[in-house]
Amino acid sequence: MLNRKQWLLKGADRLLPLMRKVPFVVQRLALQQALNRCLAEPLRDGGFELLRGRWMCLRIPDLGLRWYLTLGRDGLRIAERAEAQVTISGNWREFLLLASRQEDPDTLFFRRRLVIEGDTELGLGLKNLIDSLDPDVLPPWLWRNLERAGKGLATGAA
Repeated sequence: MLNRKQWLLKGADRLLPLMRKVPFVVQRLALQQALNRCLAEPLRDGGFELLRGRWMCLRIPDLGLRWYLTLGRDGLRIAERAEAQVTISGNWREFLLLASRQEDPDTLFFRRRLVIEGDTELGLGLKNLIDSLDPDVLPPWLWRNLERAGKGLATGAA
């Protein structure tokens, strides 16, 4: 019998791939606004300057999703296609473990559960930036839910 955490993760495995059916313009609008709001402080402090004039591709193969990110005048911008200098790939569960700080980024990359391709210097800079972000920059409700979901995943709930 599945416990609540297992049930939620199995549900996410079924529902998250449906995101690829969402028109890109809606994905872009939602993600761009969310990222710029949640990361307003590190953006203001220049934390993302390494992306100015360069593109990163964020690829989530198990969901069939791919976004290209750069830093523009008004914050992070997302595009459907761009010539990326670096690509960071991994399945959604690995990104959840990374975002919830349940798994060390170096471990995820060393075990090739997250992969950097292209400009490795830029990729490592981005990895270090993500690792240095304080969870306090996120809205408390978002951090609480990320942490809860990540802990469920890390304890083998799925």
